[in-house]
Amino acid sequence: MEGMTGKKTVLERGLLEVYTGDGKGKTTAALGLALRMSGHGGRVAIIQFMKGWDSYGEIEALKRIPGLRHERTGTPDYVYRGQERPVDRMEAERGLDLARECLGGEFDLVVLDELNVVLDFGLLELQPVLDLLRSRPFHVEVVVTGRGAPRDLLEAADLVTEMKEIRHPYTKGVVSRKGIDY
Repeated sequence: MEGMTGKKTVLERGLLEVYTGDGKGKTTAALGLALRMSGHGGRVAIIQFMKGWDSYGEIEALKRIPGLRHERTGTPDYVYRGQERPVDRMEAERGLDLARECLGGEFDLVVLDELNVVLDFGLLELQPVLDLLRSRPFHVEVVVTGRGAPRDLLEAADLVTEMKEIRHPYTKGVVSRKGIDY
């Protein structure tokens, strides 16, 4: 199959997937799908919103996958709801610009990691994001991750997975672990 760019595409039809909920594993699942797509020769773009911290384990690992584009936005500071700064909004807009570029048809899979949180915090308006997702080329699969997915995004999605926390080691005082949680 050929996409709009004239390049061979992996998928005949791309869907919109949303991974949300309070449980662990949303980004991990999206990265697994990116790995799977890459294994089939697909072109993958991953845009991580609100992840300016340099210690995420996937940063170095993703550099080792040929043809995979990985972009991060945000600052290394935690963003607290109600205390968002102008730089947080600017970084969210920069992420949306990257998403617009990556959704042009060159990639078979585009992961928009933590975009749900950006929308939930009001760092971006929902309607332009929905318009962008709906206007993507037919063959492009999109995965949007993060807690607090907006209802309208859930309704627009072809697949929705909610990660539900049953038990988490944090409740017993186990702190974030390198290689597991980041």
